[in-house]
Amino acid sequence: MNRRCHDLLTVLREPARMTDLPLAAWDRLLPQARAAGLLARLAVQAADLGLTLPAAVQPHLTAARTLAERQLVAVRWEARKLDEALAKLDVPVLLLKGAAYVLGGLPPARGRLFADIDILVPKAALGAVEAQLMLHGWHAVHHSDYDQRYYRQWMHELPPMTHLRRQSHLDVHHDLLPETARRRTRPDLVIHAAQRLPGYRCLHLPCLEDLVLHSATHLFHEGEWEHGLRDLSDLDALLRLGLKRPDWWPVLLARARELDLALPLALALRYSRRLLATPAPLELSKDLTPAFPLWPLRDALFLRGFGTAHADCAPPGTRLAAFLLYVRAHWLRMPLYLLLPHLLHKAIRRDDRTET
Repeated sequence: MNRRCHDLLTVLREPARMTDLPLAAWDRLLPQARAAGLLARLAVQAADLGLTLPAAVQPHLTAARTLAERQLVAVRWEARKLDEALAKLDVPVLLLKGAAYVLGGLPPARGRLFADIDILVPKAALGAVEAQLMLHGWHAVHHSDYDQRYYRQWMHELPPMTHLRRQSHLDVHHDLLPETARRRTRPDLVIHAAQRLPGYRCLHLPCLEDLVLHSATHLFHEGEWEHGLRDLSDLDALLRLGLKRPDWWPVLLARARELDLALPLALALRYSRRLLATPAPLELSKDLTPAFPLWPLRDALFLRGFGTAHADCAPPGTRLAAFLLYVRAHWLRMPLYLLLPHLLHKAIRRDDRTET
């Protein structure tokens, strides 16, 4: 990220500093924060702190906060509908990412915007879960034979689903990483450690360590970085919450090794500390991944990846870094003999859509 993002990073670290910004700084910060999916979070923090901000800024923050509050209501409603749809199956349904933060009353929920709801269910129950969801109005949005095979044989989730009436989006996972991923993890351990949410019949919340590890894994295994800084902000809030627990760091590190997710955690700790001043001990990243020669390359790629949300935040070389991160994500996701045909298929399909 470049120097033009200094103000955005400053107020993410210390929200009270919003009162120090002149209007010229807000002219840069508002579009940057909106593009990164963080404007509502700043708006909520400003309201919580009772900050007095310029009158010209207030309508932008009010609109962002209103949208976030409406989405919180919608997420709770969708969670209730999911619980009604799946309760009869008598299987644990784990909420992930944003929905977990909201239903768990966790700090990242404040000002969090949502594109979809993510759940995790045991793989053995996948067919029954899909059938029950379809009976209650959710249907897959990818219908081609190739897309169906891609998700059902290779990925860690069903094809994305949309509710026919409410148009809400749902991702149903059975693992934290794709079936074909180079790294293998243990979703059974995540399910076993989850706790049922009070007031719900089948909805469960993963333990805090697993929420951190899933968030880190999702961020650093994906090839789309437009909301990377928002996801890093989520991680910062979760890690700061964990600091209130005894032996937080040893427990988190042990869990990362148990789930084979040490590298995503190391990346999360390094960049949340570097960009958001998360109070994570420096030696933790080195303990998790001691391969020093790779860190300068990782820094060159990931620090530019976090700047892709808005052109103001993009230093030179960002476009190349974004492409390399996209390739890296696919390389982590699939072996080469599957990856090359898949990328060729996507390129051909993109050309076909362009022609039509």
